[in-house]
Amino acid sequence: MRDIIDREAVQDLVATGEAQLVEVLPAEEYAWAHLPKAVNLPLGSLDSAAGELDKERPVIVYCHDWLCDLSPRAARRLDRLGLPEVHDYVAGKMDWLAADLPYEGSAELVSRNTRRDPVTAAPADPLDELTERIIGDPAGVAVVVDEDDVVQGVVGSRELKGAGTGGTAERVMRVGVTTVRPSEELGPLVQRMDRAKVDHVVVTQANGRLVGLFGLGDVRPPASESDLG
Repeated sequence: MRDIIDREAVQDLVATGEAQLVEVLPAEEYAWAHLPKAVNLPLGSLDSAAGELDKERPVIVYCHDWLCDLSPRAARRLDRLGLPEVHDYVAGKMDWLAADLPYEGSAELVSRNTRRDPVTAAPADPLDELTERIIGDPAGVAVVVDEDDVVQGVVGSRELKGAGTGGTAERVMRVGVTTVRPSEELGPLVQRMDRAKVDHVVVTQANGRLVGLFGLGDVRPPASESDLG
């Protein structure tokens, strides 16, 4: 039996303790990041390595993302090799990483450097009360979220300037805020933020739900007096 499953189904199968997770990407990609407790059986070696799998337990195969065809091919191959229960996680490990789920490997991703307790506000929160919270927070920004924690905008010093008194967070928030996924590699993101002269960026899942806030100060030590001249 071979079927296609999503992330929630993977989590349910893994939670039973019976599922065998198999990444079919090359070894270097597996070493970069892989699902917890997954084994690496690259597609090219699958015929000889399939004997390592327990035929009495379900097997979940995955590769990079839904554009990668290695896991569909691996699922078909394992089915032909006689594995009775094979599941294909077609969205792959990038779907897993973007959902802010734990991983193993050498990758330095935003998920491991995200502040999980930023200042948040509902759209209807009074601006006067929110201003105090923003000023009192090191990041100097509040993330406006709806009842499902989906990001609606941000309020920072730029939005507060000239806003006056009264009103709500929704009235002054910046709607088109740039966000990144937890799966972003840290190095390239820091470089982009440096070029854009941005200190903080909102981190969300692919469905827009807030994960947290990433700040350059979270990965850089504060400058010493000698650094400042």
